[in-house]
Amino acid sequence: MASGVQTGQITTDIPARLDRLPWARWHWMIVIGLGTVWILDGLEVTIVGSMSDALKPASTGLGLSSSDIGFAGSAYVAGACLGALFFGQLTDRFGRKKLFMITLGFYICATVLTAFSMSPLWYFAARFLTGAGIGGEYAAINSAIDELIPAKYRGRVDIAINGSFWVGAVAGSLLTIPLLDPTIVSASVGWRLAFALGAVLAVGVLLVRRHVPESPRWLFIHGREDEGEEIVRDIEQSVHDETGRDLPSVKERITVRQRKAIGIVLIARTVFTMYPKRTVLCFSLFVGQAFLYNAFFFTYGDTLTTFLGVGQTGWYLAAFAASNFLGALLLGPLFDSIGRVRMITGTYILSGVLLAVAGFMLGGLSAMSLTVFGMVIFFFASAGASSAYLTASEVFPMETRALCIAFFYAIGTAAGGISGPLLFGHLIDSASASGDITGIAPGYFLGAGLMIAGGVVAAFLGVRAEGQSLEHIATPLTAEDVESGEQTASTPA
Repeated sequence: MASGVQTGQITTDIPARLDRLPWARWHWMIVIGLGTVWILDGLEVTIVGSMSDALKPASTGLGLSSSDIGFAGSAYVAGACLGALFFGQLTDRFGRKKLFMITLGFYICATVLTAFSMSPLWYFAARFLTGAGIGGEYAAINSAIDELIPAKYRGRVDIAINGSFWVGAVAGSLLTIPLLDPTIVSASVGWRLAFALGAVLAVGVLLVRRHVPESPRWLFIHGREDEGEEIVRDIEQSVHDETGRDLPSVKERITVRQRKAIGIVLIARTVFTMYPKRTVLCFSLFVGQAFLYNAFFFTYGDTLTTFLGVGQTGWYLAAFAASNFLGALLLGPLFDSIGRVRMITGTYILSGVLLAVAGFMLGGLSAMSLTVFGMVIFFFASAGASSAYLTASEVFPMETRALCIAFFYAIGTAAGGISGPLLFGHLIDSASASGDITGIAPGYFLGAGLMIAGGVVAAFLGVRAEGQSLEHIATPLTAEDVESGEQTASTPA
């Protein structure tokens, strides 16, 4: 079913051995080494949102208008979309570790370029390249996390890690408070330092990430089963030494036809032919969350300063971001216990309805009440948005995982993430001319409608993946059979 030169056939128990592991310090190393990419993304997006006013003066900033700020946000998202597609197919071809090291290095270079921006065009180009690095990270990191974390914990870990975007958002919000205070740092230097500090943090992440191994699942399919076996034995020994207990044996095995490379065209055709319902599901989830977040959050700081008289937005953004992270952290375990379908449906529909209510009340909200409203809405929306990445990373075959994450991220984000900031930038400019904040309400209603639609699709097409092995949720394309006395492979849909 897959193209490429076949190198052999093996039967392995590596997936079952990884899934039966108890939680250990080794898993925390994976979380820290890989999950911190979302902190970087949150830092980037929040810095831009918080410093919109600092970038506007030609004397100390870059002379950007509100529409330019929206365009820069769209350039960042466009770069993320293309970067995800480009690096995503390389991740499936050359491995998770090689690509998550390359993409982080790419991000560091692009962020440094942003800090040294000398013109709007330079800034737009640097934001595009930074987004490309982050987009590539999404594909490589989500693949590696799901393939290394035990099935029992996969939902909560994936959602919490994706939700850590908001840890970066909190850090970015608080960081901009002193950096944008002209009594502490020069106005022409503060915004540049904010971007430079993001690169410094990324270098620290790079040092930790060196110790994260390649995915054993990727290795055994690509004819490197000896390396995969060695990695799993090292993990098992580490867990055994920590817990002092012998690990239970496993009976489940999978037989695969190994290949050095698997053709991208055949992969895409196979996925869309075998899993059309899952394709619709992922597209709906990504479009809903991307528009909701990118339309609202990219220009939230601009809304506070333009209409509600807020001079320093950092504290408002920090409170909003903290609520988002708490939502992902506290609701995440329910995706493993109550189940994926119920939780995705509930978080999407509830957050969409609440955003629509906020749109109707917009004219009567102050900066504080709008922020509180946003905190409640996105407490639920953050867990829902994170579940979109979890869904795309676990409901398709292993050979296509990174590419599928990249594809749905790119398509969904292009639909909502590029058009969203452009639309809101235009709405803000138009509304500011009339002095009427309700002029941005149509964007709220559109985001709410797409989010609710995503929840309805999840209710009918969602996959009950909680607690299941990745190989049972979606059998690898190269698999001959799966041997198990407890579960059966899920039916393609």
